[in-house]
Parts: sequence; structure tokens; C-alpha cells
Amino acid sequence: MESIAQFQENTQVTTQLLVINVNRGMTNVGKPYMTITFQDTTGQIDGKKWDYTEEDCEIYAIGSVVETKVEVIRYRDNLQLKVLDGRKLSQDEMDVNKLVPSAPVPRDELLEKLNKYLSSLKNEEVAKVVSYLIDKHYKEYIDWPAAVRNHHNFVSGLMYHSLCMADTAEAICKIYPQINRDVVIGTCLIHDLGKVIELSGPVATKFTLEGKLLGHISIGQAEVREACHAVGVTGEIAVILEHMMISHHSKPDFGSPIMPLTREALVMAMVDDLDAKMNILDKAYATTKPGEFTSKLMTMDDRYFYNPLYNQDK
Repeated sequence: MESIAQFQENTQVTTQLLVINVNRGMTNVGKPYMTITFQDTTGQIDGKKWDYTEEDCEIYAIGSVVETKVEVIRYRDNLQLKVLDGRKLSQDEMDVNKLVPSAPVPRDELLEKLNKYLSSLKNEEVAKVVSYLIDKHYKEYIDWPAAVRNHHNFVSGLMYHSLCMADTAEAICKIYPQINRDVVIGTCLIHDLGKVIELSGPVATKFTLEGKLLGHISIGQAEVREACHAVGVTGEIAVILEHMMISHHSKPDFGSPIMPLTREALVMAMVDDLDAKMNILDKAYATTKPGEFTSKLMTMDDRYFYNPLYNQDK
């Protein structure tokens, strides 16, 4: 089956696509139509379904994976789809790996690295809490994205982001040996664990009710507190682990009710911010030619970033 990147003007294609957005409208002569945004791992494209029916509304609902027949046309210098017909696919019929972007590192490599970090934790209390939480939410932890749209918003994005943070923190701890390595590495691995409850999943990701009303920071703190009780971790280390969870966004403006107040909390928050920003820039530069500026990045203080010419050889 052809991917979106392979679509060519004036052709008909039957393929599997993920519906990520739908809007209904009326033409000037009063005929109904649907504007549908489709996605696969190669990109996104808009389509129009004219004179839609209620059955079409069920088939082309947000989050549906459809096998659809379309005509590829050009409209205002962009390719667009004229949706002819389609059907909603069952879970067994769809290939999510072809529809939703995945982490740039194979899952097997990520899992191997995760296991190495878990087995490297010598602090028994930290190891108990971290292992308990990852075991409790294992399937979601290895599948979930780290965000709806801003950064690491792809399959296994949560695990990939957490491991990238651990890699960076590991290097920092070698430069500054006064940092408690296990506390930093352990909390890097679970800092965004609340997102397995905050977000709906890797396909057509959206915020859950808990995500909207509680947010992943408070969810994560509650998960750590429950884990400490479950594995018998008490005292200072239990409080510090909770503190790491609620302070990892650094400031109240960014969602943390308290700023980092230990060396380890500061390091973890800084590493989190760095890794998120690097991923945001990766996405922006991917669609920006060397020698040109990106579009305005709202999550980067509304700045336009320049893509230097020396990047053209990469």
C-alpha cells in the first residue's frame, strides 16, 4: 500500500490511514462535506468527503484507522484527497507501526538499555520504587508517547525521552560526582510516568479526563507515594522522590507547584527541559532547509531558529 509521501497527483489509491481530525461544513449551495486530516508515518494530508452520510461519520471518526479509496488532486499548490469510499478497520487488521511515527531507535535497543539502567541502580530503595512503577505500567510505559504534540509525540516516545534523559544525566554525574547518581537516573526513568494515565495512548493521542483535571505531575507524585507504601520505602528518600516528581517542570508557570530544591531535582529538571527542546528543534529543522529559519516555535518563546548551512551535509 502506498504511503502519503508516495501519493501523486491525478491517481487513485486504496490504502490504510489514521484519521486525526474531522470538520464538517456546507458548500455555498448547501451541500454537506467533511474535511478529514489523515496521517501515516510519512506525513499528514487533508481530504474532502462530499455529500457525507451518517455512516461516513462513523467510519471517518477521529482516531479511526480506515482502509479508504481516494483520488489524489492538487488544490492551492498542495496535494489533497477526494475521499471516495472506505471502511473502518479492526485492531487485528491495522498496522499501527505504519500509521503512527515511532521512536528513532528500535524498541529492542530501548528495552535493553532500560533493563541495564534498572539493574544498575545500587540504591535499594530507589530501585524498588522505580522497578515497581515500571512493572505496574509496563505496557503503557514502553508504548505511550511523551506528549500530544510538543515533543516526543510518537510511539515509545515516553520511554525514549526518559532514556535519553538518563544518558545525559549519566554523563553529568561523571563530571559532578557529588550528585547522587541513582536518585537522578531513577527519577529520569519515571519522571513522566503520570503520562500513561494523562494521555489516551499512541494512536490519535488526546488527554484523558484525569489528564485534564489532574495533569501528569500530580498523577506521577501520587503514583510514587503509592509505590513507596507498596514496597516499604519511607522517610527522607520517599519525600525526595515525590519532590523530584512535582518539581521536574521547574516553575509554577510550567506546571510544577514547587521549584527544584535539591541538587538532584535541579539536574533532573534541567535535563528534562534540554531533551524536550532538542526534540522540538529536531522536528522544526526536519522541515527547514539549511540557510532558512524555522516557523515560529511557540514552545520556544516564539522564536524563529536558523538552520545553519553546515547542516546541509547531514
